[in-house]
Amino acid sequence: MRALEDIVRRLCNKEDEQEWFEFKENWYEPVQLGEYISALSNAAAYHLENNAYFIWGVNDKTHEIVGTNFDQYCDYNKEPYQNYLARNLSPSIDFEFKELTINKKRVVVLIIPAAKNVPTAFNEKRFIRIGSSKVNLKNYPEREKKLFRLLDQGIDTIENTPSEYQNLTFRKLFGYYGSKGIVLKEETFEDNLGLRTEDGKYNLMAQLLSDNSHIPLRVSIFIGTTKGSNLFSVREFGNDCLLYTLDELLRYGDVLNIIQADERNRIVEREDVPLFDDKSFREAIVNAILHNLWVECNEPMITVYSDRIEILSRGTLAPKQTLEGFYLGRSVPVNRKLSEIFIQLHISEKSGRGVPKIIETYGREAFKFEENAIVVTIPFNWVNKVGNKVGDKIGNKQKPMSQTRQSILEEMRNNPNVTKAELQRLLKISGTAIDNNIAYLKKNGYIERIGSNKSGYWKVNEK
Repeated sequence: MRALEDIVRRLCNKEDEQEWFEFKENWYEPVQLGEYISALSNAAAYHLENNAYFIWGVNDKTHEIVGTNFDQYCDYNKEPYQNYLARNLSPSIDFEFKELTINKKRVVVLIIPAAKNVPTAFNEKRFIRIGSSKVNLKNYPEREKKLFRLLDQGIDTIENTPSEYQNLTFRKLFGYYGSKGIVLKEETFEDNLGLRTEDGKYNLMAQLLSDNSHIPLRVSIFIGTTKGSNLFSVREFGNDCLLYTLDELLRYGDVLNIIQADERNRIVEREDVPLFDDKSFREAIVNAILHNLWVECNEPMITVYSDRIEILSRGTLAPKQTLEGFYLGRSVPVNRKLSEIFIQLHISEKSGRGVPKIIETYGREAFKFEENAIVVTIPFNWVNKVGNKVGDKIGNKQKPMSQTRQSILEEMRNNPNVTKAELQRLLKISGTAIDNNIAYLKKNGYIERIGSNKSGYWKVNEK
């Protein structure tokens, strides 16, 4: 009973009811309760829970334990109610009523096993929970389709999905573990790390950790703020043991993270200001790789713009995860065994500090949830933005610089090698206008051309 009490308390501590448990005080509608059993059983299977729970004695709004007078041993139409439920549920499931006392209050818990093989029906109708509503499953074909697939095949994971490549080697994996002071044993490492499927084939996780994963990770850099702007460069990492690929990505982040000299309000020493928060960047990269839906054969995508980095991870929240739990750092791993490896190697922690760290620095708006992806945006903190203390001088005053000249300065800051032809395409103005504006900026000391017109670059001077 102690274990069940812990479950009830844990469910009461959740901010919202979820689709696989329900709170009531004294509610009792015989037929509807049978439908609830069907709905909760199917919802538990849908969310990969072993059991669902219908709990009497808890206020469904406040989650306060208030006690109940519900009688689980009553009759319905001159038949013991529990017999009536069992007779109308198909296939049969071993539901069970348990009674306990919590905070000196009587609580009744109906433990409902998750559906197995086929959805659970009541009176030949299949129900499921969507949000807090009990609905007929046939009216939601997408959920019905996914539920049948889960019951038939289970959820696809990097552990049960065989690799397309079976001739895998792990020399680099041994080296990585060794660098962390951990010795892998040839005879046991595959079992200990879970690198094979039940039928003995190398799985997708083995492929990711092998010497040649056949999976590249790319960092694309664009000159402007959208993918409509010119592509500046593409760096490819990967086709390697995933652990080394991660290290390379993090080191490349150090390259991208320009340390700027901030001389604004300078008194004695200037302040060095990084372009972005390196800890947030690291957490976003680690989480993107760790929680990526690798079974869909798509890798994370890192895109650098002139004002931000976007780190896209394929897939959505883990089935057992809630949005609020995600923001609070209550990690529910998408790739469970890979998560264990990352923790073992001290790449990530059980504490779940990653998401809260990003939120602390950049707010919840740093996260964007798309239909099949999660995007983290790391904005750039340019110390001297275009237009900041820059203008046309008139006596001791300044008037705002034109938008065209600000845009030219911005492009030159972000890409000192930008050509006049590229500026013309980016700003959608004539070559003559580009020449005139560049001449103005040079004359007034805002820019300098270092080297020849062919092989030199633009230097932007701070004003």
